[in-house]
Amino acid sequence: MPVFLFTFAGKSQQMKADIRSLEDIQVLVNTFYGHIRSNPLLGPVFAEKIKDWTPHLEKMYRFWQTILLEERTYSGSPFPPHARLPVGKEHFDEWLRLWHQTVDEYYEGELANEAKWRADKMAVLFNFKIDYFRNNPGTLPLV
Repeated sequence: MPVFLFTFAGKSQQMKADIRSLEDIQVLVNTFYGHIRSNPLLGPVFAEKIKDWTPHLEKMYRFWQTILLEERTYSGSPFPPHARLPVGKEHFDEWLRLWHQTVDEYYEGELANEAKWRADKMAVLFNFKIDYFRNNPGTLPLV
């Protein structure tokens, strides 16, 4: 775990490292999706779509590795699989709450902040696009 303890003026302090490696991303993604799976709002949505978690988690490792570490291991379009999900703003708000909570639990620093910022932007965009496709039947979710 990327958490370090040190003593300052007789008090234990916890110092968190930034996201620096694929292993850090794996801790983040695995912990986050553990929270998702047990969440009463989000768990059922994910359980309906994901039967085998291994490929999904591996895809998420590559996605965040590409985004945060600039190691090009992910290719594809992340939106189309989400286009027809039965979700709304409350789902994205909960998704973001859990993401921020998980990032903050393990990491701090520039890439940790970027992980939260990127997730914020993604949630707004995905929510907007899902709403658009829901209200415009027949439109194809190309991107």
